Amino acid sequence: MTLQLKGTTALVTGASSGLGIAYATELARRGADVVLVARREERLRELADRLTGECGITATVLPADLAAPGAAAALHAEVEARGIRIHTLVNNAGYGMHDPFLDADAARTAEMIDLNVNALVALTRAFLPAMAEARRGIVVNIASTGAFAPCPTMAVYGATKAFVLSFTEAVAHEVRPRGVQMLAVCPGATATEFRAVSGLHADRMETGSQTPEQVVAATFHALERGRSGSMVSGARNAVLAKLTGFVPRRLATTMAARMLS
Repeated sequence: MTLQLKGTTALVTGASSGLGIAYATELARRGADVVLVARREERLRELADRLTGECGITATVLPADLAAPGAAAALHAEVEARGIRIHTLVNNAGYGMHDPFLDADAARTAEMIDLNVNALVALTRAFLPAMAEARRGIVVNIASTGAFAPCPTMAVYGATKAFVLSFTEAVAHEVRPRGVQMLAVCPGATATEFRAVSGLHADRMETGSQTPEQVVAATFHALERGRSGSMVSGARNAVLAKLTGFVPRRLATTMAARMLS
């Protein structure tokens, strides 16, 4: 099927870099107005100006730290107050930490859970009812191939992405009869700021690394085929994710530890 996005509005979190920029760009290219959310307002405004000029759409900038208490509810209230109806939600905001659990900063770990899990759930819960009522909508949640096996030295990050995968697949099953398409996208290594932020410098992760644009293209290909639930971006990543399910968990954990070392 062809996605009809012209005249709709999409909200993209984490829109100041990497996958967020790529999703916002593709949505605008397809004719959707965009609401851009991230902490770095200057970057959001630069993106908004570019998309408005290149695509002729309306781009709204709403700076927010979604890890802060009540941030998701405040964002939803601001969108409602502006009279903006969201047809597509891309929950992309998130980060990882590459440290043994005992060495990781406890406050930073808690903030990661708040952003990767709590904000994603809160935003989905806030915007999903209107989509279900209209019997039309798309929710894209960014998970990871790290969701398929335990991730030593990235234990909490991997666990948050396993949550995103399970949560999205379950809710997708619930809302598909109500006209909403919900998809957990599981990229592998991607050329974004993620590595610099997380401190991950594993050379093994370079093999098969994708660009943000490739991940976004795979996402829209899946959506246009009517896919709901989850998908893995990249053929190599899909094979590795599937193989993980056929080996003992202890072996999968050992393999992941070697990849992340």
